[in-house]
Amino acid sequence: MPIEILMPALSPTMEKGNLAKWLKKEGDTVKSGDVLAEIETDKATMEVESIDEGVLAKILVPEGSQDVPVNQLIAILAAEGEDVATAAAGKGAAAPAPAAAPAAAPAASPAPAAAPAPVAAAPAPASNGQGGRVFASPLARRIAKDKGIDLASLSGSGPHGRIVARDLEGAQPGAKPAAAPAQAAAAAPAPAAAAPAPKATAALTGPTADQVKAMFEAGTYEEVQLDGMRKTIARRLVESEQLTPHFYLTVDCDLDDLMALREQVNANASKDKDGKPSYRVSVNDFIIKALALALQKVPAANAVWAEDRILRMKHSDVGVAVAIDGGLYAPIVKKAEQKTLSTISNEMRDLAARARTKKLKPEEYSGGSTSVSNLGMMGMRNFTAIINAPQSSILAVGASEQRAVVKGGEVKVVTQMTVTMTCDHRVMDGALGAELLSAFKGFIEKPMAMLV
Repeated sequence: MPIEILMPALSPTMEKGNLAKWLKKEGDTVKSGDVLAEIETDKATMEVESIDEGVLAKILVPEGSQDVPVNQLIAILAAEGEDVATAAAGKGAAAPAPAAAPAAAPAASPAPAAAPAPVAAAPAPASNGQGGRVFASPLARRIAKDKGIDLASLSGSGPHGRIVARDLEGAQPGAKPAAAPAQAAAAAPAPAAAAPAPKATAALTGPTADQVKAMFEAGTYEEVQLDGMRKTIARRLVESEQLTPHFYLTVDCDLDDLMALREQVNANASKDKDGKPSYRVSVNDFIIKALALALQKVPAANAVWAEDRILRMKHSDVGVAVAIDGGLYAPIVKKAEQKTLSTISNEMRDLAARARTKKLKPEEYSGGSTSVSNLGMMGMRNFTAIINAPQSSILAVGASEQRAVVKGGEVKVVTQMTVTMTCDHRVMDGALGAELLSAFKGFIEKPMAMLV
């Protein structure tokens, strides 16, 4: 039976991507683990590996294709012993059908509803395959490995029972789901295609492009088309503002002790054979570490909203906003509470460099319960930031500057920075947010506590 190669979901939020380049051509032998193609998502270019073996019989979506929906049929693989010409001819004629549905209504219907016909026509393959073999997308395999989930215990809702990322939501290691999503989808594909569920943000519309352009004199502006990253940032920020109840807390932090300790730490850095220091800790590295430790001190705030429950995190995974041309990334420093300042410094230098060249993997900028957005180096005294859902907070960091402060009845010059924490009111109330920010201030003003 010919094996269908589908447009993969390379991140939990991916709905479509660009097929940048095929690395195999028709007639090539493909082994499990071979890189088939390069896919461009809204934020990265990823290599797609084959999970099956055979001969690449037919390429249905040429390289350079834009906005290919997730789960659309993009190529056919002839299984071992199968005639390549027959496999290509048999599936090639049916190829336009899966692509037509997403093209007609890409915004309303994601991948599962895009190709109901193949699912209904061939429901035979079980979610765990035949002979014990498990059919799953590369992303699903990655998530299952990280969470320790046995894929064989799950039912797949993807085409032909393939396990996809959404099937692992809520799954526990070794646990079996209560229902079989693939069977339910196969039993009633028509209603899903005919009446897709409306998105929560469907009504959040503004003036059309033509209406906006009509407000300005022709020739007085230049139109700049949005790329995938800008579209994603716009959509996610609108969703966050509309669906997340934000509140804000602001505090001033004294930095004199931190600045002195930073100078000592950097002065004692070991040097390589060329005389370059092995690390150079920045104020931002102290901020990441302080926020990570504060989340451990106030564990109730180290959590995210998950529809009908709150997920409390065991470790402090802290996102850090990195500006790039046309947008930004927020790579995650995982288990930051366990890492030394020098480790955080070197890790952030690597993450930021790869962010600017769009070489981060999805798992490197997904997750976390909080983020840091630092505009201090651009002279901003204070500002507020929008939460990167599903995270529950974000810390906006202003510039460090000398200020006249009254202490003990005397006016003294103190180096201070103003930070504003944005909190998700569903996860934490004002008192809990204040407790978290106070813990952060404590670590910043007594930085030696971060070294022990």
